[in-house]
Amino acid sequence: MLSTYAMRLACATTLLAGALPAGAAHSQTLTMGAALQRALATNPRLTAAERDIGIARGQRIQSGALINPEVSFEQDNAFGSGAYRGTRSAETTLQISQMFELWGKREARVAAGQAGLDQAGIERQAVRLEVLGETAIAFLNVLGLQRRIQILDEQVSSIDRITPLLQRRVEAGASSVAETGRAEVASALVKADRERTKSSLATARRELAILMGDTAPKFGTLSGRLDVSGRPPAFQAVVAAIDANPQLVRWTAIYAQRNAQLILARLKPYPDVTVSAGWRHYNATGDDAARLSVSIPIPVFDQNRGNILSAQESLAKTAAERKANRNMLIVVAGRAYDTLQGSLRELAVLRETAIPKSQAASDAIFDGYGQGRYSLLEVLDAQASVAQARLREQEAQQNFHVAVATIEALVGNPFALARGSAR
Repeated sequence: MLSTYAMRLACATTLLAGALPAGAAHSQTLTMGAALQRALATNPRLTAAERDIGIARGQRIQSGALINPEVSFEQDNAFGSGAYRGTRSAETTLQISQMFELWGKREARVAAGQAGLDQAGIERQAVRLEVLGETAIAFLNVLGLQRRIQILDEQVSSIDRITPLLQRRVEAGASSVAETGRAEVASALVKADRERTKSSLATARRELAILMGDTAPKFGTLSGRLDVSGRPPAFQAVVAAIDANPQLVRWTAIYAQRNAQLILARLKPYPDVTVSAGWRHYNATGDDAARLSVSIPIPVFDQNRGNILSAQESLAKTAAERKANRNMLIVVAGRAYDTLQGSLRELAVLRETAIPKSQAASDAIFDGYGQGRYSLLEVLDAQASVAQARLREQEAQQNFHVAVATIEALVGNPFALARGSAR
C-alpha cells in the first residue's frame, strides 16, 4: 500500500509542479511549479518530519537491543574480629549475571518500534501533501489579488476616459463643474480599493515566500492563469480516493504499534530468567569453587492488569479515531467540492449574462454620454457594474482553483476535470 501511494504521490507532484530548470524559483516571474519545488526543498515542516523519521529509526534500533549482563563482586567474612580480623578468613566471589527475555517480549518490542518507524514515514508523506496544498493555495491567492488589481486599474482608466468628454461638456455649459468633482471622487474610491488590495497582496506574497523558506518575497509577479474549463468527477470518486490519504494510511501503522504494546503488556507478568555464574575463593584454605544460580521472579502481586486494560482500550480506540479522521477529511473535501461546483455555476452566469451585457450597456451609455443622452452618474454606474462583474468572476475563478488544490491535497493526485483546467 505504501509503495503504491508513494508512486501516486510522485505522479501528483510531477504533474502539478512540472519540469523546471534549476534556480527557476529565483527568477523574476514565479510559476506554480517553481513555488512547489522551492517549498518542498526548504519548508521547515518537512525538515522536522525527516527528523521524526530519524527519531523513530533510533527507537526501532533500540527496541531490538539485548539486555546487558551484570558483573558483581562480593567479599564475605572480612574485617571482623577474632578469626575474622582482616581478610584472612574472607570469602571472595566474582560473578556475572545475564537476564534472558522469554515469551517473545523482544520480538514484540521490535514490532512496536518498526510500526513507529512506518508511522513516521507516512506522517512525512502527509506533511508533504499539506505543504504542497498550502503552497498551491497561497500561490493562487497571490495570483487572484494580482488579477484584482488589474481589474481596478482598468476601472480607473475607464473613469479617466470620461475626463475629456466631461471637460468639453462643462465648457459647453451642458454639465456643471460639480460633475468633475463627482468623477474625481469615483476615481479616488476605486484607487482606495486598489490600495487596500495592494496591502492584501503584500501580505499574501509574504505568506507565499515563508512557505518557500524565505522571510520576504524574492520574486516578482506570478505567472499563471485562472481560466476554468471542465467539470469535476462525481463526489463519490473523491471520497473513494481519500482512503489513500496518508492521514488515514497511518492508522494501519498506529494499529500495529498499539497491538504490539498490548502484547508487551500481556507478556510482562510472565517471568524472565536470570542465570548467574561465578568464582569463589576461600582465603582461609586457599581453595576455589564455582558458583551457579538461576533466579525467576514470582508474579504474585503485580500482574500488570492496569497496563493491559489501558493497552486494550487504546487498541480498541484506533478504529474510532480512524473513522473520525476520515469523516473530518470528507467534510473538508465536501466543503471544497461544493465551493467548486458553486463557482462553476457562478462563472456560467457571469460569463453568459452579467459580463457581456454590462459591458455592452457601459459602451452604449459612454457613447451616449458624449451625445448628451446620458448623465455622468449613469456612466459611472455602468462602469462600476462592469468592474463588479469582473471582480466577481476573478473571485469565483480563485475559489474554484483553491477548491481544486484543497481536494488534490486530500486525495494525493491531480484532480482530473472532464475537459481539463487551465492552471
